[in-house]
Parts: sequence; C-alpha cells; structure tokens
Amino acid sequence: QVQLVESGGGLVQPGGSLRLSCAASGSIFSIAAMGWYRQAPGKQRELVAAITSGGSTNYADSVKGRFTISRDKNTVYLQMNSLKPEDTAVYYCNAALFLWLGAPRGDYWGQGTQVTVSS
Repeated sequence: QVQLVESGGGLVQPGGSLRLSCAASGSIFSIAAMGWYRQAPGKQRELVAAITSGGSTNYADSVKGRFTISRDKNTVYLQMNSLKPEDTAVYYCNAALFLWLGAPRGDYWGQGTQVTVSS
C-alpha cells in the first residue's frame, strides 16, 4: 500500500513563504513523477508544479518565478515565496509511480494540506 503524507501548510501573510513536503512510502518500485496540485473553493483542481524522475520541472504560469519544486528520493518539496491571497487553496501531493517492474503506472494522492494567505 502506498501512502503520501503532506506537511507544511498553514496561514501566512501576503508576501510570505511556506515550504510544503510530501513523503511517499510503501512498496514502490519506482516513481515517474511527483507534483503538487491545488484546489480553491468553487474551483477545479489545477496543477501547480511537477517534477519528473529525470529532474524536469513544469510550473503553472501563475506561480512561475515564485514557487520552486524539488525532489529527494521519494520526497517532494514545494518552496512557495511571495505568496498572494489567490494562492489560498488546499494543496495536494501527487505521485505517478510503478508498484513493480512491468506494472501499469498508477496515480496516488495525498490527503491535502491547507494553505491560507491572508493579512
């Protein structure tokens, strides 16, 4: 069984910073990519940033230059700087991974962590 455990959310003032972490554990053969999504009230879940096993990164236009995604083995981080009120959302960790050699790729999600940007 695979678990993704997130941490690091909270309340921060506009212009502040937060660092989210997500650790994947369980019987994992390999991880193809990990990423962060967010969902604000009344809106669809959207990709924030993703990083592949090779280190390639992808960012939403709204966070480019402010957020940085990084990965260390089975843990992914999201460093969020210059936070804005519109960054307020529940942030979800995602991992695209293989449970064994030759297994189909599966998508796994964390439970979500609240990020609130407000003065």
